[in-house]
Amino acid sequence: MLEEQVAYYRARAGEYDEWFLRTGRYDRGVDHRTAWQAEVAVVEQSLREHIVGGEVLELACGTGLWTQLLAQLNRRVMAVDASPEVIEVNRARTHSDHVHYVLADLFSWTPPAAQFDAVFFGFWLSHVPADRFEAFWTMVRAALRPTARVFWIDSLLEPSSTARDHGPLDHSGVVRRRLNDGREFRIVKIFYEPADLEQRLSRLAFAGWVRSSGKFFHYGCVSAAG
Repeated sequence: MLEEQVAYYRARAGEYDEWFLRTGRYDRGVDHRTAWQAEVAVVEQSLREHIVGGEVLELACGTGLWTQLLAQLNRRVMAVDASPEVIEVNRARTHSDHVHYVLADLFSWTPPAAQFDAVFFGFWLSHVPADRFEAFWTMVRAALRPTARVFWIDSLLEPSSTARDHGPLDHSGVVRRRLNDGREFRIVKIFYEPADLEQRLSRLAFAGWVRSSGKFFHYGCVSAAG
């Protein structure tokens, strides 16, 4: 299924932004879009406060919706993704000499050890299979300098977040996603509750906080204890 997940995001590169911008099949009206954008703004403000002025590793960088902000706020960004198609969209959007792109599968890629002041990932943690959760955070820890931070944003289980023609969301850990052309893919999608996720990370010796932005997102900022 991880191969199918990569294939899905490669095929979706040209339409991914419709989800984030709430257009096309994701358009649920002005009030919905306004509420969504208000919660995005909350997370963006927190990111500006916590991840600034350093060298950042962005995992699953996607189409650059967050890369462009990270590049504005920091000295250097290493942006990693398994899809060459989304990297091209990202590069065109970001237009920054501060960003170095790496084409790699995050489940087999090894980051440079202890070279980053921060690690960021947007809407990626939910696509990490449950049995790879600890290994993923071990990889993240290896990339961090002492006192470095990890910041992320991801989805809460909110039915209106997905496309109008998608099936209902649940806690099975798997969803079927449809593209605009009708093709369907199975991908990993795990929804976390902030308090539970904060406890899990504490058990892995990450100290910090995980919060809800309201209805649509959870976001967090943690550091590796010790």
